[in-house]
This record gives sequence, C-alpha cells and structure tokens, in this order.
Amino acid sequence: MSANNRVPSQLAAPEPTWSVETDVVVLGSGAAGLSAALAMRPVRDVLLITKDTLDAGSTNWAQGGLAAVLDPNDSIENHVQDTLEAGGGLCDEQAVRTLATEAPTAIRYLMQLGASFDPGLHEGVALTREGGHSHRRIVHAGGDQSGAEVQRTLDESVRLAGVHVVERAFGLDLVIGHTSEGTRAVTGVKVAMLDSSGGVQSVGIVNARAVIIATGGYGQVYASTSNPSAVTGDGIALALRAGLEASDLEFIQFHPTVLWRGSEATGQQALISEAVRGEGGILLDAAGQRVMKGVHPQEDLAPRDIVAAAISERMAQAPAGVDDHVYLDARHIEKFEERFPSITASCLDAGIDPRTELIPVAPAAHYVCGGVKATLNGTTAFQGLYVVGEAACTGVHGANRLASNSLTEGVVAGTRVGRALSWALPPVATPDDTETPGGLIDSYHRTALRSAMSKYVGVLRTPEGLDSASRILNTLSSNMSATVVPTRKAFEATNMLTIAMAVVEAAKTRTESRGCHRRIDFDAPSDSWNHHLSCRVVDGQIEVK
Repeated sequence: MSANNRVPSQLAAPEPTWSVETDVVVLGSGAAGLSAALAMRPVRDVLLITKDTLDAGSTNWAQGGLAAVLDPNDSIENHVQDTLEAGGGLCDEQAVRTLATEAPTAIRYLMQLGASFDPGLHEGVALTREGGHSHRRIVHAGGDQSGAEVQRTLDESVRLAGVHVVERAFGLDLVIGHTSEGTRAVTGVKVAMLDSSGGVQSVGIVNARAVIIATGGYGQVYASTSNPSAVTGDGIALALRAGLEASDLEFIQFHPTVLWRGSEATGQQALISEAVRGEGGILLDAAGQRVMKGVHPQEDLAPRDIVAAAISERMAQAPAGVDDHVYLDARHIEKFEERFPSITASCLDAGIDPRTELIPVAPAAHYVCGGVKATLNGTTAFQGLYVVGEAACTGVHGANRLASNSLTEGVVAGTRVGRALSWALPPVATPDDTETPGGLIDSYHRTALRSAMSKYVGVLRTPEGLDSASRILNTLSSNMSATVVPTRKAFEATNMLTIAMAVVEAAKTRTESRGCHRRIDFDAPSDSWNHHLSCRVVDGQIEVK
C-alpha cells in the first residue's frame, strides 16, 4: 500500500475453521459490556468475549466513582448543567438529561447486586465532589477503588446469570450482511482465539442477531496514559473498517494529575484521583506558586480540560527549571491513607509519602470523549450493531467529559441496550459473501506510534506538530503487509494506527480550541466550529467531514 493515510479494510488473519451461533455477542468486559450482558439474561443466549481476562479493562482501575444525584440539596438539573458546562457546547442535551435522570437508579441497581459503596448519609452512601461538579455527588468504594468494586459486582453477577464468558478471544472484524429488504446489517463477528502469549490458536465466526461493542477507549495510543495495556481502541477501529462513522475523536481527555515517575516512564501510570482535590488538595508549581489561582472560578476543581491545559502551560514556563511536572499538595488532608489507600500505596511505591511530601503529577491520556456514533440506547447506523461505554459517542460528554460520568454512562447505556434486546432482537440478516484482503503492521511499530502521539498530539497541539505526527503515521502505514505474523500485539498495533490516524486528521481539521482539543494557533472556541467532526474509512483512507 502506498504511504498516504492507508489503513487496512480487514485485519489479516488465518482462515476461519469454526462457527458458533448465539443471540447476542458482547465484545468487551468493562462496566458497559457487563451491564448489557446482565440485562439480557436469562431471556437471551449471550456470549461475552474479551481479549484478555474479564477484569483487564479500564473499569477496574477507575478511582473516582460514579456521578449521581442522591443528595436532596442537589438536583438533576444541576447535574445536567454541570455536564453541559464541562462539554464545551458539543453535548447532546437530551442524552445528558437521560443520563442524569437514570444515574441514581443505576447506583441503587449496583447496590442491589451487592456493590459495597462507602457508607454515608445520602441513601446510605458517602458523596464526594470532583472537578466541574457544583455539588457533592460522587459515590465511591474503598476510598479510591470504586471501579474495582463495580467490576467485582458485575463480574460475579454476569457469571451467576449464565452469560458465556470467553477470555483470550480477539474480535477481528464485523461480518456484514443484508436483510431480505436489503437493509445493511451486522450478522456476527470474526474472532481469533489466543494462547496465553497472544499467539493465534484458531479463527472462527460467531453468528449473532446482535453485536455489542463495549471495548473501551484508546489511551494506549499514547506513551503516557492512565489506561491499562488492553485499551487499544479495537472496537472503534473494527467499526471504522466496517464503514461506520466515528465522531469527536480529537477530544481526548488528559487526566490532569497522573503520578509523575520520571521522563522515561511509559505504559500505564498511576492516577491521582480528582477526589484528592475534591477533599482540598491544591496544585503547586516547582517554585511553590499555585497553578490554578485566577485561572477559573473553581480553581483546583475546574473541569479537567482547563486544569490539564493550565498545568501544561505552567510546565512550558519551566518554573524553578522544572518543565515536565507540577506538584499536588495533599499534606493537610486528614487520614489521607484511609480515604485514598491505593493512591497512598502507589505514592509509597514511587518513594513518596503523600502525608508529608508533595506528590509530583503531570497530565496523561485518560479518556476519549468520542467514539462510534451511537445513541444512549447503543443503536448505530447498522442494524444489529450496538456500541456502549467509552467506545461510543452518544453526545453525553461533548468536547470534555465531566468527572465520574463515565462509569455511570457505562452502566446506564449498557442496561438500556440489554433491556431493549431482551424485549426484541433485530430482524434476521444473511451475511454477504465478500472477502476483502487484510493487512497488519508489526507490533514493534507501537513504540514510534505512541511516542509521536504523546509528543505531537497531547494536551497542547500545533499545526507543525500535527503534520509531524501525520508523516510518522504515514511511514508506519507503508509497512502494512498481509505477511506480518498475526498475533494479539500485531492486531492491536494495527488498530492503534487506524485510530491514531483518525485522531490526527480530526485534530488538524478542527481549527479552534475547545474542551480537550487545544491548538496553540487558536486560543479560543469559534462559533463556526460548534458542530461535530465525523471520521470514516473510505477506500482504505481516513476521511474527515
């Protein structure tokens, strides 16, 4: 393939040698996928496949908690307005309203399933406050282990409900067909069964009336991220290859405060939850000056995009000669180690005692606000294909997600799509008999890809940097070949390349600064950009419109 923004139309893999039938196949095992699977049982036969173990995704690592109005002094309207305010003018207000309205029910549902949230006065649970929220409305568990508690609760419930869980299975490509009326429809998914080292044991087809993509985001496209190693954008890339549109891919939320462990640190970095600032932690630069004073009325509890940009700008000024991190002062928070046990452990592991020392922090890729265009019910442009959670762009998050709305959205959207499919499955469709050639890039290209994205497509972006990223990604795509050995790492690297190219094209196209997308050559949002960008793969190339 010529080096010009080329991506494969399929992942190269061995010929399928088996097939299985089910009502619904779920790709991914975080809060969204598990909630969907659970809501369909026992009415439907559900196969849930995950490329790793059941708990290897982002949900397990979420520290903050789940946002929901449980305090009588708070209101649904407040939650809606805070979300719209954070979203930079690109939220879908109806979707936001639905999420805020159904969030309290989602919390009560998890509690009924056995989730043990930290006890307090509001319906029996404690509430904390995070950036961008006008009230205390974050439910948490184990202090800063909320995601792990949600994951544990849903894992156990899904297994007890009789969902067929298949671990170490990689969703390669969608199987596309048509109904008798000629409607384009998804009829299943091609799956590679992996061995424990990521080699391909066999490839087969899972035929299903519905496919739910719940594969999470693509934080691993960056060298520095709070996301675990499994988060490589597989579901979004798979949807793009099938011809679906993905929206808002340029809006990648960088968590402002990830534990800084030196300039050589790569891979998943430890998160220092926003709740630390919710409990009174403040950001200081290396010269001891406050970072957020005068930047925003909510100071250290401003929305994440504003805090991450302010930290990046302060680092660029290199106060006291330090240009790669700032500090979080949490020394005055009482019983810090009880309120934040896993953060305390991460800091101690890095040789820092957060009770007596400043915590070095820097922004890192954390959450993607965009994804495959879908409704909060999971529906997409293709019959039989549903997308939920971080892989979906529902309009809830707009240009910047409000803290702790993500786990809530996963549970709400997953439950909605699961209930809908337990009522009725899409009409039967027949797969098309078309075979398109596949390609892969070698997994060793990941290092160049991730460092280019972190260097040029981070918190603050320049036209020259975006052009440099384009050139590097185009060079990597010229190495696409049908002869690369198919492995999990090669599948992931190829998906990451597809996503990275789409992100760069969208970031080059949006000539303004809004939410998580900050261009140094445009310092403010522009009314002419008050709309979404969609990415599609057309004839093997990324198109943005």
